[in-house]
Amino acid sequence: MQQFDFIKAVFEFAILIFSLCVHECAHAWMASRLGDQTARLQGRVTLNPAYHVDPIGTLLFPALMIFGPFIGFSMFGGMLVGWAKPTPVITRNFRKIVRDDNLTTLAGPASNLLIVLIAFVTLAVMAVAMPSGHALVVSSFIATLGGGGMVTPQPLVVLCTLAILINLSLCFFNLLPVPPLDGSRVVRNMLPYSAVQQYDRIPIWVSYLLMIFVGRYILMAFLGPSIGLVYYSLVHI
Repeated sequence: MQQFDFIKAVFEFAILIFSLCVHECAHAWMASRLGDQTARLQGRVTLNPAYHVDPIGTLLFPALMIFGPFIGFSMFGGMLVGWAKPTPVITRNFRKIVRDDNLTTLAGPASNLLIVLIAFVTLAVMAVAMPSGHALVVSSFIATLGGGGMVTPQPLVVLCTLAILINLSLCFFNLLPVPPLDGSRVVRNMLPYSAVQQYDRIPIWVSYLLMIFVGRYILMAFLGPSIGLVYYSLVHI
């Protein structure tokens, strides 16, 4: 079981890095489509991690969360998130600044939901097409999430299950209305000018405390029912 846990941790780390790169690439691609070529000119419309990786947010912070328990170090109670280098956007290059800025901002979380959809469809196809696929997919799904079970989880099911879990986490986390997360930019675009001035003055240390301590509970409040819905859908295919 210890070996499976380590393999699962490696999968989590790789999927998280890939998902963060997809997220930032989506921001850059949407900005380019809407008229701002800043990110494209910096090579950010790519899935190459070299253009997106932040040493702290993409590597060190997630590594501590994922691999820390193997050395007796547990961080933030299983919360698994991270961040990549922010995608540069110059809003004055947009034709409709507020609308296009919101679309560019929401492209990141939307890309994470797209990965969730692809992973779910893969699991559904496996459940229908493979011999005894339904039982294998459901039992592997449960085992991957830590629900126990006597079977050895199927590797592709493990990969897809973790992709769903991590990308739902990234989507919900980034939609929190806390600077500098994506949700804060959408909220900022909705506020009157006087409120924007106050919003922009929120100290960065306050933002980090909100993300770590308050964000964790909000994340779990949305993540639990969402994973439950995925499980229900797989059971009733």
